Amino acid sequence: MDRKKAVVIGSGIGGLACAIRLQSLGFDTTVVEKLDAPGGRAYVRRAQGFTFDMGPTVLTVPHFIEELFALERDHARLGEPDFPEHTLGDGARVTEGTSGGPATSRYVELVPVTPFYRIYFDDGTHFDYDADPDKLRAEIEKIAPEDLDGYERFHRAAKAIFDRGFLELGYTYFGNVRSMLGVTADLFRLDAVRPLFSFVKKYFTSDKMRQVFSFEPLLVGGNPQKVPAIYAMIHFVERTWGIHFAMGGTGALVQAFVQKLEELGGTLRLDSEVERIDVVRDGRRRRTTGVTLAGGEHIEADLVVSNGDYAHTYLHLVDKEHRRINRDALVKLRKQSMSLFVIYFGYEKREGDPDLQHHNIILGPRYEELLTDIFDRKVLADDFSQYLHVPTLTDPSLAPEGHHAAYTLIPVPNNQSGLDWDALGDGFADKVLGFLDERGYIPDLKERIVYQSYVTPDYFEGTLNSYAGNGFGVEPVLIQSAFFRPHNRSEDVENLYLVGQGTQPGGGTPSVMMSAKMTAREVARDFDVPAEIANGVPAEVA
Repeated sequence: MDRKKAVVIGSGIGGLACAIRLQSLGFDTTVVEKLDAPGGRAYVRRAQGFTFDMGPTVLTVPHFIEELFALERDHARLGEPDFPEHTLGDGARVTEGTSGGPATSRYVELVPVTPFYRIYFDDGTHFDYDADPDKLRAEIEKIAPEDLDGYERFHRAAKAIFDRGFLELGYTYFGNVRSMLGVTADLFRLDAVRPLFSFVKKYFTSDKMRQVFSFEPLLVGGNPQKVPAIYAMIHFVERTWGIHFAMGGTGALVQAFVQKLEELGGTLRLDSEVERIDVVRDGRRRRTTGVTLAGGEHIEADLVVSNGDYAHTYLHLVDKEHRRINRDALVKLRKQSMSLFVIYFGYEKREGDPDLQHHNIILGPRYEELLTDIFDRKVLADDFSQYLHVPTLTDPSLAPEGHHAAYTLIPVPNNQSGLDWDALGDGFADKVLGFLDERGYIPDLKERIVYQSYVTPDYFEGTLNSYAGNGFGVEPVLIQSAFFRPHNRSEDVENLYLVGQGTQPGGGTPSVMMSAKMTAREVARDFDVPAEIANGVPAEVA
């Protein structure tokens, strides 16, 4: 194949994964990034000896990462994933050593995290969410023994959804109505289209267990009361392959992806914000010819992939005269996910500190009503729930000796709320940190903090170019899922593609890596990439 040129806008995990795949398909690939370092939402903040991952911290399905690191030049492997069968079943017990495979270990060290999460309830009790089936059942018996039988039924139902929705359909790209109709009957049969919280309520009577087994979509921007029950498969995805952490932080994984891209011959350009996706018109046809940067430089390309926010891509980078499907009205009509308020802080260690875990979910006094406040009413409530991440419990190198690096993430309404974060930010940060102190999660925290900063929805909108300051792209409700989610191949402009959390299949680190493979497959079809390359067979073998 004559080597053609590809430009990827944005160096998030989805963008880098797609760029690696395009380079392995035989395209000369350049990634252009607005910021001064790669990562996008996975950007890294460093200050006073502390290292903070600013975005994703939960890594699942490590063989997706292994597949990327195993790619070779002109050796793309776009076939179905080779799921490690030995881990499938009641739940893997991955508790020791490193994970990810031999290719991954050459670039980054992944270690299992257990328990997956410690979930704190407002009354002070907690639940350790773990892969070990015996430990998990013991935790249920401790909190809500009446729900043990319900858990067994939920487990079977979630596994059926996982088998069909992930193992069989995980890499299915729904580019037309026909592809969607082929699976609709199965989704109804599995009861996977009803709202997840309603689905969970069928099996559990305890409010605590209903929260434990429905909160996970919040980690990908979904409201448990609105996302379809197919998201119950997250439970089985985590139990099957575990939750992992990249030593050095998620930023170390991002740097490893950059290293892999450059080894394959690809290029990363930082401080290179895209002002416009260039489009030429030939009758009714519209085709991209590359991108123009904010400084006026034109980068010519045969294809462009946007890892930027879906709404920003169409509203700000593609002129409206070239958009028949993704018109302003349609783009603005799509529901946007919630946003986030994230506090990054470093504090002194003390003997006798409470037994926090690497991942902590701290639930407030309300659950359903708080979700309604965030997603529907779009108000900043007096109470809140949070995800407290303390990675130095696993990797002390992320902080100066004798200190912890942590962040706490609070779901908040996106900027369609009209909230003034310049006025609210300092007070809200004090309130959240005061809660951690006063409730005993980190006693005397205010005295021990040596570094503190935060980001608000304004950071997502202004720095990350996320429409309305959304934290996770288009909200994953039923009518914005599968075929109804923004498409990875543009319907408006030839040779323009999208990748990442705003497209199919959705948000979360495994999903954006799946999105990269879906997009690469569409590119391979459109550009007639030889089968021996697309199927991952070296030319000399083929």
